[in-house]
Amino acid sequence: MSRWAQTATGPCRERTRAIRVDYALLAQTVAALTEGEDDPVALMATVACEVHHADDRFDWTGFYRVTAPELLKIGPYQGGHGCLVIPFARGVCGAAARTGQLQLVPDVDAFPGHIACSGSTRSEIVLPVHDGRGRLIGVFDIDSDQPAAFDATDAVALTRILAQVFGRI
Repeated sequence: MSRWAQTATGPCRERTRAIRVDYALLAQTVAALTEGEDDPVALMATVACEVHHADDRFDWTGFYRVTAPELLKIGPYQGGHGCLVIPFARGVCGAAARTGQLQLVPDVDAFPGHIACSGSTRSEIVLPVHDGRGRLIGVFDIDSDQPAAFDATDAVALTRILAQVFGRI
């Protein structure tokens, strides 16, 4: 959903655009685009692209795939470069993989062991991704250059989208 803010600057008006995700529409779009697909990498690429472009808060959006015991490797993503390899024992992504729990980090500098893949990241949300058998196949990571950019609404909606897409493979 787009919002337009207008500010008066004397006789002129300045318009700035801020995009805030419409999760119902995003879920509908992702479902339509991924219908019938069962390749995890193709699904990850589609989800990363659609989510990344849905909200101005999302600075880096992507997946880290489980490729070996206790090891994540970068998967499809949107944004600047990411870390290539993340052990389960390190960082926010590692914590999500290790614990199986969503990580909602309002200030990455306050997170013990945070891995700074990008110096611009201020807050982060990382969600474990499971297939239809409940097996962990990766984590979905969204970074923001804004502090405290994510909340419970993001967590619930993104969890539903991931379950909808990856729960069927």
